[in-house]
Amino acid sequence: MVSHAQVTLDRSAVVAPVPRRLFGSFVEHLGRCVYDGLYEPSHPDADADGFRRDVIALVKELGVTTVRYPGGNFVSGYRWEDGIGPRETRPVRRDLAWHSLESNQVGIDEFARWCAATGSELMMAVNLGTRGIAEALDLLEYANQPAGTALSDLRAANGAVEPYDIRMWCLGNEMDGPWQLGHLTAEEYGALAARTASAMKMADKDLELVVCGSSGSAMPTFGEWERVVLERAYDHVDYISCHAYYQERGGDLGSFLASSIDMQFFIDTVTTTADQVKRRRRSSKTIDVSFDEWNIWYLDEHQSLTDVSDTWEFAPHLLEDVYSVADAVVLGNLLITLLGNTDRVTSASLAQLVNVIAPVRTEPGGIAWRQTTFFPFATTSRLARGVVLRPTITCATYETAVYGDAAVVDAVATLDEESGSAAVFLVNRSLTEPIVATIDARSLGVSAIRETAMLHDADPNATNSPADPARVALRPNPSASVEDGLLTVTLPPVSWTAVALTLGD
Repeated sequence: MVSHAQVTLDRSAVVAPVPRRLFGSFVEHLGRCVYDGLYEPSHPDADADGFRRDVIALVKELGVTTVRYPGGNFVSGYRWEDGIGPRETRPVRRDLAWHSLESNQVGIDEFARWCAATGSELMMAVNLGTRGIAEALDLLEYANQPAGTALSDLRAANGAVEPYDIRMWCLGNEMDGPWQLGHLTAEEYGALAARTASAMKMADKDLELVVCGSSGSAMPTFGEWERVVLERAYDHVDYISCHAYYQERGGDLGSFLASSIDMQFFIDTVTTTADQVKRRRRSSKTIDVSFDEWNIWYLDEHQSLTDVSDTWEFAPHLLEDVYSVADAVVLGNLLITLLGNTDRVTSASLAQLVNVIAPVRTEPGGIAWRQTTFFPFATTSRLARGVVLRPTITCATYETAVYGDAAVVDAVATLDEESGSAAVFLVNRSLTEPIVATIDARSLGVSAIRETAMLHDADPNATNSPADPARVALRPNPSASVEDGLLTVTLPPVSWTAVALTLGD
């Protein structure tokens, strides 16, 4: 049986321009993300800084635009000064967040050079768990002051004469979570964040500051946390963060495929709360969302491993989830949701980048390869240009145990008048049925299909591995055709498809 869906695109139904920061990622000193991941000085393909060139190439291919660093839970116990100066004198510290040893062989100077090598923007987090305002100001001076002060001159002495000019700063991490070092109540954190933000903007009024929102929509303080924090910090910050992770539970693939419903609920709740605070304060400023942690993460399985080793290790194997085709389809759908909310979500970070719940995996001394989730992210980052269009979708629904009725098809489109191109991104959530989607793109003046890319496999649990790193890959969708501005494409069950279009005659 074949079902049908109708998608209508209207060039006037503009959500917002595509913000390039939407395609950000996240590097935390956690497990093998940094050490034995992007940094492995003994690897035959390492550069002068010890960073793997093969990983750099994959990060460029992935299309990552910003990278949030150095955490994450790690940042709440981090002393940034440990990671500067001669490597041989840097101290080894315990990282209580992940019960690991931190060598500090990679710090802000090395990571800034890595960002330059990958063409990405560095997004810095400050420690508001075990430290505070003075340390945040010191890090800001070290990173951004041109010259002539103690810390800017120290940076120059450490090899970076020019400042890093980091624009976006996170005021701590997940301070609503009792697992966080220095966990605070909303009132306590809101006051500290406001004071820290005010001080940082005294140093540079043009900084873009992100205040911590909830660690997830299931947190008992969700919504109220945002209200209380913003009541105290609204005047001093520019973004509020959202963090969300999704996984298949109990074999319920149907609910898992509809995970973006929760992401939409999260965004709607946070933006509504922020706007309520805006009205109460009679402010002219709108707070945007930085969705600076999102991904597929099999967190239940991690949390079930309750035994903590008595040993402290460097770069232990932690959270190295292996992703399936179904995981990648959900990730592609989450990107559709993020694009559909770019009027408020103007920055996002896929967490994380290498080895740890990541699209890129590495073998020490060996290969680096793409996980299934690599493909929808890289393709969306490459094709989504111009402005986002909100489509009208007519299709069947199916019942889920978690979210109730869910549409079998979800979609979003982008339009780039400057390059004369458009793109449509679609998912089919049906477990069994292909969907013939008809996309009315006559309003856009579509003339031809430039490219199609599809992620689908007869086995939705198929994965890539070191033994078979190309088992899952993108392939064209040969069913796509366009005539008189009407695009028709068949979407296989549990699939993600992108269609790039050419405008004009």
